Amino acid sequence: MIEKATPETELRRELGLLDGTMLVAGSMIGSGIFIVSSDIVRNVGSAGWLIFIWAMTGIITLTAALSYGELSAMFPNAGGQYVYLRAAYGRLVAFLFGWSTFMVIQTGTIAAVGVAFAKFSSYIFPFVGEDVILLDFGKFQLSAAQVLAISTIAFLSWLNSRSIKSGKITQTLFTLVKILSLVGLIVVGLTFGFNSDIWETNWSDAWRTMRWDIATESAIPTFGAAIFAGIVSAMVGSIFSSDAWNNVTFIAGEIKNPKRNVGLSLFLGVLIVTILYLATNLMYIAVLSMPEIAFAPSDRVAIAASLKLFGSTGTAIIALMVMISTFGCNNGLILAGARVYYTMARDGLFFRKAGHLNRNEVPAWGLWIQCVWASVLCLTGKYGDLLNYVIFTVLIFYALTIIAIFILRRKQPDLERPYKAIGYPVVPFLYVVTAITICVGLLIYQPTFTWPGLIIVLLGIPVFWLWNRKSAQ
Repeated sequence: MIEKATPETELRRELGLLDGTMLVAGSMIGSGIFIVSSDIVRNVGSAGWLIFIWAMTGIITLTAALSYGELSAMFPNAGGQYVYLRAAYGRLVAFLFGWSTFMVIQTGTIAAVGVAFAKFSSYIFPFVGEDVILLDFGKFQLSAAQVLAISTIAFLSWLNSRSIKSGKITQTLFTLVKILSLVGLIVVGLTFGFNSDIWETNWSDAWRTMRWDIATESAIPTFGAAIFAGIVSAMVGSIFSSDAWNNVTFIAGEIKNPKRNVGLSLFLGVLIVTILYLATNLMYIAVLSMPEIAFAPSDRVAIAASLKLFGSTGTAIIALMVMISTFGCNNGLILAGARVYYTMARDGLFFRKAGHLNRNEVPAWGLWIQCVWASVLCLTGKYGDLLNYVIFTVLIFYALTIIAIFILRRKQPDLERPYKAIGYPVVPFLYVVTAITICVGLLIYQPTFTWPGLIIVLLGIPVFWLWNRKSAQ
C-alpha cells in the first residue's frame, strides 16, 4: 500500500529565500571551476572558445532554471523534479529519475566532490594524499584520500540528520565564504595580476578552432565534425561545474512560500554562479597563457594562476578555497538528495524507511543510505569517471523535465501557474534541442562513459515493476 502523509510526518517549512539561493549557488560551486578549464582549453583551444563554452553553459542553465520556475510554482512539494516528471509522464519515468538520482546523479556527484575535497586537502595535509595507501589487496587499494572523502560524506550526513537548521546554517555559511573567496581571487587576478602581454596574445587568435595535444603540447587545427566533438567534450566539464542547481526543488517541502521562493532562488543562484564563472575564466586568461591553462599540472588551473598571484603560498590558498567550496557543495547535495528518496518512498517506490522522518523531522534513513552508496562510489570511481557518468544521465532528465512543461500545459491547462516559463515555447524548446544535441554528441564521442550511464537508467525499468508490484499489494 502507498503510505499517506500525516501531519506528524510532514516536513516543516523553515527555509527562506536566502537559504534557497545559497543552496542553489552552494550546490553548483564545487571543485569544477578550479579544474575543468584546462580540459576545456585542450578541447577547444583558444580564449574565445573558452569563454563561449562557459557563456553557453550559463545561458542554457539559466534557461532551464527559469523554465523550472513554472513547474516549481505548480508543484511546491518535496521531491521537486521527481514530482514534475510524475505529473507529466507517470510513475515509471519519475521512478527512473529517482533511481538514476540514487544510483548515479546525486550519489555520483557527492562522491566526485568528496574525492576533489580529499585531493586538494592533500596539498595542506600530505598524509591524506591519494598516494598514501592504507590497504593493498592487489587490484583494490584503499588510500587515505578515499577514507577522507568518505569521512566527510558521513559527517555531513550525520549533521543533516540532526535538523534542517543545521544543514541550512552550514550551507549558508560555507556558500557565503566561498563566494567572497572567489570574488577576492577574481579581483586580485584582474587588477594586480593582470598581464597585458598575455591578455593580448590570448585574444589575438581568440576564435581559432584547434585543440591542444597533451603528448606534444602543441596546438592542432580542427575542422568540421572535430569542432563539434571538441565543443561537446568541453561542455562535459562546464555543465558538471554548473550542475545541481535543481537541488532546491527537492527541498520545496521545507521552503516558506515555495510558489515564489523556489523559482526566485533558482534564478538568483544560477545568475550569481554564471557571473562568477565567467569572471573567473577571464581572470585565468588575464594571468595565464593558453598553453599554461591547457597543461596546468593535474588540470589545477586555479593553482597555476594563484602561484603567479601569490607565489609559493598560492597552492595553499587555492587548496583551502577548494576545501571550503567542496565541503559546502556536498552539504547541499546531501541535504537535498534525501528528499527525493523520501518522496519516492511515500509513493511506495523506494525503501519504506526512507519515507519516515526522525525525531528531528528530517528523512535520516534516506540520508544514511545515500551516504553508503556514495561512499561505495568513492571507492570505485575517479573524479573524471564520475563526472562523465553523471553528465549524460542528468541531461536526459533535464530535457524530459523541460518537455514536461509542454505536456502539462495540455494535460492540466487549468492548473494554477503563479509563474510561467519565460519565452515559452521558444526558449524551453531551444534548451531541449541543445540538451539532446549534447547527449547525442556524448554518445558518439564519449561512449565509454555515456552508454553505461544509459544502461543504468534502463536497468531501473525491471526494478520499477518489482517495486510497483510490491507497493500495490
